[in-house]
Amino acid sequence: MLSIYYLSIAPRRFLVVLFYIYIVKIKYIIYFIMKNRSTKILLVDDEPDILEIVGYNLAQEGYRIGTATNGKEAIAKAKNEVPDLIIMDVMMPEMDGMEACESIRKIPELNHVIITFLTARGEDYSQVAGFDAGADDYITKPIKPKLLVSKVKALLRRSKEQEKNTETLNVGGIEINREEYKIIKDNVEIVLPRKEFELLYLLASKPGKVFKREEILDTIWGNDVIVGGRTIDVHIRKLREKIGDDFFRTIKGVGYKLEI
Repeated sequence: MLSIYYLSIAPRRFLVVLFYIYIVKIKYIIYFIMKNRSTKILLVDDEPDILEIVGYNLAQEGYRIGTATNGKEAIAKAKNEVPDLIIMDVMMPEMDGMEACESIRKIPELNHVIITFLTARGEDYSQVAGFDAGADDYITKPIKPKLLVSKVKALLRRSKEQEKNTETLNVGGIEINREEYKIIKDNVEIVLPRKEFELLYLLASKPGKVFKREEILDTIWGNDVIVGGRTIDVHIRKLREKIGDDFFRTIKGVGYKLEI
């Protein structure tokens, strides 16, 4: 019916309507690109083809792209550019992704940076090692460009949603400053990777409450991001090592809770 209506009006008026629709679309595209333009992504891979293909697809979405070909170069560029997201391969010359990730996690000004591995190594032990190194996510190759873009958007969207809550929590002698991503325990600052921080903050928001595994995955990683079944267990283990084993209790077959 709509097309019949347009065909029935005067040609000049029809062209005006088409021009208006075209302008609206152009404005939307410009807005979308400019919105993402402030988001910086650092791609780290020793394969030029991967850097070119992944970089092109993300640049098409309006993201600012930087590249590095090994772990040492990634650390240097991360310090200078302070990206919002680092997508990094594992097997690289000079310094591999695991070592680079661990080094980046020790730099306070990069504590907020999201790090995800993009690698052909999909074994469980490799993923566990990645999370142990401080990664927020682990994506296996090969992956279609559109799916990778969707995963990147989900990671960034979840990160921005979590940043909206800036309340500082004080539980069991631990100060959790959401705005500065800072943990203070016994007057000592503890540096946590982003996902470990978010998991601790979630559990500390309601001490004594049992958070089901599904709720944790949805809140911390989101439904758009697929993570392995051991992801939560690895992050809890790291929190126990850094915060204290007595704070975290496992409810078998259900989930976890924070005890104070």
